[in-house]
Amino acid sequence: MSGVPGTGDQADTLRQMARSAKKIHQEEGPIGSLADPQGIRVISVTSGKGGVGKSNVVSNLAIALSAQGKKVLLIDADLGLGNLDVLLGLSPQYNLNDVLNGDKTIMDIMIDGPAGIKIIPAGSGIQELTSLAQHQKLKLLDELDMLEEQFDVMIVDTEAGISENVTYFTVAAQEIFVVVTPEPTSITDVYALIKLLATRYAEHHFKVLVNMAKDSEEALEVFRKLANVAGRFLDISLDYLGCVVKDEKVVEAVKRQKAVMELFPESEAAQCFATLARRVIENKRQGRIKGNIQFFFRQMLDNPGGN
Repeated sequence: MSGVPGTGDQADTLRQMARSAKKIHQEEGPIGSLADPQGIRVISVTSGKGGVGKSNVVSNLAIALSAQGKKVLLIDADLGLGNLDVLLGLSPQYNLNDVLNGDKTIMDIMIDGPAGIKIIPAGSGIQELTSLAQHQKLKLLDELDMLEEQFDVMIVDTEAGISENVTYFTVAAQEIFVVVTPEPTSITDVYALIKLLATRYAEHHFKVLVNMAKDSEEALEVFRKLANVAGRFLDISLDYLGCVVKDEKVVEAVKRQKAVMELFPESEAAQCFATLARRVIENKRQGRIKGNIQFFFRQMLDNPGGN
């Protein structure tokens, strides 16, 4: 990955690297995936609409995984309105724009979060991935080399909805977690997102997390509704990952810009996150395996949307 940035030869090289990595993982099995205990696990967390508490789920899940011994990296992939730092009361001085501009390295912009997690902040107004110059893509890939062996899990917090940026991150990840609430509009929007990813990008395996449920029975009913509709019209597999109950302690934690896992570790919601983290750790069998962090970003940057 050396040489003069921006040349046609480098563009061809990057495309060839992405295709080669994809071919290896299809024909010979995963390299650096969960089949290799040393590989980083790349999880994309997404939702069909805003207001479902997705970023709150991401931050608390990361803290819960860290509490159970995992080294966790969070990437705020809402490239226009990143808010993980605000949610956790952090004030990053730099973000991904500074890396892409060549002013800082990934390590320079990475900030410490609660319980030992690390965060790469997006900031507001960062460029669309489609507008990155070739030398910026190569710069990002070079920077990401140093992350592969430092973390067990990378969680990508996408923006809500079905924008192109959401599909970039989601299609490239090893695993897709979708967050849904009991609201009918949330169920409808999550189904629309799953349908798009299944029909346009050939994604067939999703893990469902129900947030803000009254109790576990309501959460299971939400999952059944989604699974029934998806089962009738789509050729996909949905796994029930678990639920996080509606808890006023979460609301209070958000107001105080803290994670509920950090501020109220004995709360009902915090216990849900701890259970969820255990399930994520135990559930190592994947429906789709796509490789390591480098493969993730090559796919995302060089082949937007998985085409």
